[in-house]
Order: sequence, then structure tokens, then C-alpha cells
Amino acid sequence: MAVIHRTALAPTKLELLTSWLPSRPWYRGGAGEPEPARSGGFRLDDPQGEVGIEFIVVTDTSGPHPTAYLVPLTYRGAPLDGAEHALVGTMEHGVLGRRWAYDGCHDPVLVAQFAALIEGRVQAQDQNTSNTPDRDVTRSCAGEGLIPTDFTTTATDDREGTALAVAPGATIRLHRVLRPAQDGTPLLPQGAAGHVSASWSTVDGVRARGLFAVLHTGSGAQSDARRGRAS
Repeated sequence: MAVIHRTALAPTKLELLTSWLPSRPWYRGGAGEPEPARSGGFRLDDPQGEVGIEFIVVTDTSGPHPTAYLVPLTYRGAPLDGAEHALVGTMEHGVLGRRWAYDGCHDPVLVAQFAALIEGRVQAQDQNTSNTPDRDVTRSCAGEGLIPTDFTTTATDDREGTALAVAPGATIRLHRVLRPAQDGTPLLPQGAAGHVSASWSTVDGVRARGLFAVLHTGSGAQSDARRGRAS
């Protein structure tokens, strides 16, 4: 299980995201600098114990309306080969030393563990407490073996989010811009084969719940692939 260290980071994660968010095609902020604040999230464990995996929800109030974003990050003790384009920045950790923070959609460790979460093979962990499951995170999967355990991922950003092509005919679509579900009950799109949902706090202090990601197979996955090529 991952250990959460109570220590200082320089720069902080929010400081890194302030510079990084405007570079994303799904960012909806205004012309000014982003003003991200933590709103929720969860962690996953790396089976090898080497990579920190965190799904952060931040709410940005710099635009005309507050917007909640899903930002999966990985933290490594050394650069990830071939992932220079996905580097969010480096931080000095009070216990672990220098850490390289990556957009987790381009990190194979995060993608593999997220696929395992959707299929129910691992459990989400609390964002701030060591060795504590986060039972607020829910998931579903229509069958076994929809996502292979050995795959090469292609991550494609567009206006709405990120499509992770995890296998021929299987795509995990991350909702980077989070939208509260009506009555707090997320509804899966037609043909969805699985999902992950969780809660976050709005700027008013109200708990909202919505879809974080949806698994598409068959024609739905092919539509995601075409949308990614067109973006």
C-alpha cells in the first residue's frame, strides 16, 4: 500500500497545475492565470511500490464559471523514458527528494492500474490517508477480460477529455471536465461497458458526483478513436 507522507513540496502540485492547465485542449479557463483549488480525488497503488498514482480534482475559478477538472498524475523518482511531452513538472519532496510529475494518461503504470480499477481487480485508495480504501469511488464493468492485462496505450486529448485506446476495440474515456450528475446519480451513455464515478466539492461546499471515466467497446470505442484523430 502507498504511504502518504506529511511533508512539504516545492513547487506544490497546484503551482505546477497553474502553469500546465492552460496548455490542455480541454481547459475552459479565461485569459488570466488559472486559480486551481483541490476539490477531491483518490489514489491507486503501484504493485511495485515505485510510482505514486493520484487522481486529483481541482476547481478553477478564473473563468466565467467555476470548472472542475480531473487530473491524473504520477510521481516518479526518475524521468520516464519517452514521456517528455507528458511532463507536468518536477518537485522537491521533503522525504523522497526530487519527483517527476507526469500527466498520468501517458504513464503505463497509471493506465494499467486504472484499467484494473474498472474491472474490479484493485480498489481506490483514500487521497490523504495511508492504507485506507476510498469507498466513495464506484466502478462497473460489463464483463471480464474486456481490457487485456498486457497492452500498449495511446492517449489522445480533445476538447472534452482524454481517450485511452487500451486495446483494439476498447477505449477508456476520461472526463477531464467534470459535470455533476442530476440527483447525484451518474448515468452511463448508451453502450458503455464500464465506468468510474466519484464525488468532489463545489466552490459552495456542496458535494457533487459524476462520471470520471467510461469504458467503451466495439463501435463506441471506434467513435472515440475517430474523434481523437479529428481533434
